[in-house]
Amino acid sequence: MGHIRILVVDDELIVRESLIGWLKKGGYDVDPASSGMEALKRLKEKEYDLIFLDIKMPDMSGIEVLKNLKESSPNSLVVMITAYGSVETAVEAMKLGASDYLMKPFEPEHLVLLVEKLLQQKKLIEENLFLKEQVSKRTKYQELIGSASCMQKLFEIIEEVASVDSPVLIRGETGTGKELIAKAIHAKSPRRFGPFVAINCGAFPESLLETELFGHEVGAFTGAIRARKGRIEIAHGGTLFLDEIGEIPLKMQVDLLRVLEEKRFQRVGGREYIPVDFRFISATHKNLEEEIRLGRFRKDFYFRLNVIEIQVPPLRERKEDISLLAQHFLQKFRRETNKPVTTISKDALNLLYSYDWPGNVRELENAIERAVVLAKSRILTKEDFSFLLRPKLLENQVDEPKSLEEVERRHIEKILNETDWNISRAAKILGLNRTTLHAKIKKYGLSHHPRTN
Repeated sequence: MGHIRILVVDDELIVRESLIGWLKKGGYDVDPASSGMEALKRLKEKEYDLIFLDIKMPDMSGIEVLKNLKESSPNSLVVMITAYGSVETAVEAMKLGASDYLMKPFEPEHLVLLVEKLLQQKKLIEENLFLKEQVSKRTKYQELIGSASCMQKLFEIIEEVASVDSPVLIRGETGTGKELIAKAIHAKSPRRFGPFVAINCGAFPESLLETELFGHEVGAFTGAIRARKGRIEIAHGGTLFLDEIGEIPLKMQVDLLRVLEEKRFQRVGGREYIPVDFRFISATHKNLEEEIRLGRFRKDFYFRLNVIEIQVPPLRERKEDISLLAQHFLQKFRRETNKPVTTISKDALNLLYSYDWPGNVRELENAIERAVVLAKSRILTKEDFSFLLRPKLLENQVDEPKSLEEVERRHIEKILNETDWNISRAAKILGLNRTTLHAKIKKYGLSHHPRTN
């Protein structure tokens, strides 16, 4: 099981010292706590595999500590230390979640056997949970997570459409995970061994988007000193995913429609037709029917790409998945940041449930990352998510920024300071790439003033 951490909580020095001495002989990493309050303080800083907890202590009883433990350290096993006359209380403690009890005075042999038994039990529980995660499809499908009925239905649709080669249009609000759905379809399809090529059409100006998609020949334009393959050509044999398809200009819609119908294309500046074979998946947050009515989207292109339509539910319509997603992101960023943050408190979860998530799953992911990066203890509390409440508080501020640029400048500066100018981390929280963030730092003349202790 690797490194085993044990906490011994008892107000009697002789009991603490004898228990710690025997446990250290067994090769365990042991910490002492002389009171319930000290124990809870230690549990905020570190996670323990096993906790020995005295029932009778002056400041806070073992039973009170045990009730607090269930939220802050749900994975810790607890052994109640009891005198002969308190067996009934120990049994009560076991009903509240304690694993066993140890009667004073105790023998070293009994203690060693008890610890070995409990650690073996913990190992079996953890292995069982791991196996359940591996075989369960109820909450995770590829990289998509959700137990809500609308997500289960979505997983079934992905299974059904993956085997056919028809174009798919994924519709949903920004941040709902449309690219993850496209990847899941590709991973389940007969083309899964081919490339998955994705491009966000809204991220490129028209002139660049054309060469990005179609590639170009030497001399096609000033600076084209060598030929270059476009995303369409690279996707041959696999899947081409165009995100924000509603941003494509009308002329390019005609060109793409031709590629989909003829299965061949020309590079920019080229005369030769290149045959191509790929699965086409697109996504949008826009109302394409309205775009057609306004003359900004071609009806024939719409019908070609919308053979199979998948609607992705926003996070506010599957709030029962918030806890599941939050725990998943917590584990992810705990590993990435190497910070010992292990739990989200009930108050914090209630705040996450009450928030409306206009940015959907992506916003939740950014919120968890930000909270983990700035966390002061190993439990995320409501205060760690106070930034979710700030927009409402800003409404009455006298010094409210007037321009969008000023709002952006202040927000970027705030996140940079909160992350101590870790550019990679700040860029991730802001939803920008590093190059864009560097450009904005230069634009707004921001500079790092290291903290002084």
